[in-house]
Amino acid sequence: MEFALGAIFDWDGVIIDSHDQHRRAFYQLAAELGKPFSDELFAKCFGMRNQSILGPLLGWVDLEDTARMAELADHKEQLYRDILKQTGITPLPGVLELLEELGEHGVPCSVGSSTPYENIRTIMEITGLAPFFAAVTSAEDVRNGKPDPEVFLVAASRINRRPQDCVVFEDAFVGLEAARRGGMKAIGVATTHPIPKLEPLADLVVERLTEISLPKIRKLWV
Repeated sequence: MEFALGAIFDWDGVIIDSHDQHRRAFYQLAAELGKPFSDELFAKCFGMRNQSILGPLLGWVDLEDTARMAELADHKEQLYRDILKQTGITPLPGVLELLEELGEHGVPCSVGSSTPYENIRTIMEITGLAPFFAAVTSAEDVRNGKPDPEVFLVAASRINRRPQDCVVFEDAFVGLEAARRGGMKAIGVATTHPIPKLEPLADLVVERLTEISLPKIRKLWV
């Protein structure tokens, strides 16, 4: 089946894995605020926007105090970037090869992520991945976080593709649900969660992107 395919990639857990750097940043922020934090809480919030974490999930900020919410969210991400610059980062296995294959066949690639733009820009500088993406949609570009499909719908529009002609690569439950709500095909990447837990939400689940090729992607529409 031939049509104008578009590929949308979540960022953390799909293109790179900075799970540990994010975890360290949250623990550091919690220590500064004198708040309790745990790996269990981190697992619940991973993949969500900071605004959905700091107030509704963790209760660290009054839901009405939007200025304080933004301040803490920005500070957490600065902590993350500082840690990232210390540790460095490389793309996950199979990422570069898949991006190259899609590019060679004229399939535009777009980032659709709850990650702040500055984080994506910083990592693109470190990894040299910027030329492979025709567009980036980040946390600042949408009002509603995943599982709302807004970020993916915007990402599709920025590469001039219909939602139903796009495939989303995701590692988080909320992201896979967002792809489904947006009418897109979804490929789960078992970076953060095991395959059995991702399977009910995805059209296909893989351990890593080395298992994916353009022909396999197109088979999702057969």
